[in-house]
Amino acid sequence: MTGQGWELVGAPNARDVGGLVGADGRRVRVGQLIRTPALGRLTDEDLPVLAKLGPACVLDLRAATEIEVAPADRLAGEPRVVRLPVHDPEHPVFTYVSAVLLGHDLNAYAELARRGTVGAMAAIYRWFVTGESARVGFAEAVRLAGRPENLPLVYHCSAGKDRTGWLTVILLTALGVDEAAIRADYLRNNELTDSLRAVIIEAMRRRQPELDVDAVLPVLEVRAEYLDAGYDEVRRVHGSFDGYLRAGLGLTDGDLSALRTHLLE
Repeated sequence: MTGQGWELVGAPNARDVGGLVGADGRRVRVGQLIRTPALGRLTDEDLPVLAKLGPACVLDLRAATEIEVAPADRLAGEPRVVRLPVHDPEHPVFTYVSAVLLGHDLNAYAELARRGTVGAMAAIYRWFVTGESARVGFAEAVRLAGRPENLPLVYHCSAGKDRTGWLTVILLTALGVDEAAIRADYLRNNELTDSLRAVIIEAMRRRQPELDVDAVLPVLEVRAEYLDAGYDEVRRVHGSFDGYLRAGLGLTDGDLSALRTHLLE
């Protein structure tokens, strides 16, 4: 985690999204918004680091079915835990990502690979904008972040890159951060998880020598075209990101003002 002074070995893409310049030249407060993957693989050495970050609230975007098959989150202190499932069983990519990360059998996902995982991932990002549980979950997440009693806020999904990534886009856009800076943070996932991806692919290859790596990689990575799909859907449905925040997520002036009051310096 270059520049932030801490890292979590069991969550290599965990990072503070503070420090970016937001509305009126005010910076996002450091140490208040921490994006991570699921915390079940934290090491013993990670726990004091997490304790120092001192989350008041941990927000979990996974569905109950994902939580059940994953290692339980390892937490430090006694943060409030809030679950806002952003999940649609009709989109098998969610299940596929979990299966890949947990090392489950992938034979059932051959059809998804044939359809094209890049296209499937882009479809998920479009669903982030219009899906019912996505709109409800992301809207409530913004309201949570705007309440000081929930700060510092740690938020995560499974891999910490797609649902967590899109929520970060929402939060930073609402805080007035420039799209180029938001995009750069989003794409950092790949460099931070490079060694982890190699380990996952090698483990999968040992179990399935015929593994189609080109079909798996799009699920393990973030790509600019996924983010573009989300942005394009925002413009198609709502005309602008502000329209999405207000009409799509139902956020009020009060919700957005609270977010800026508590998260901008």
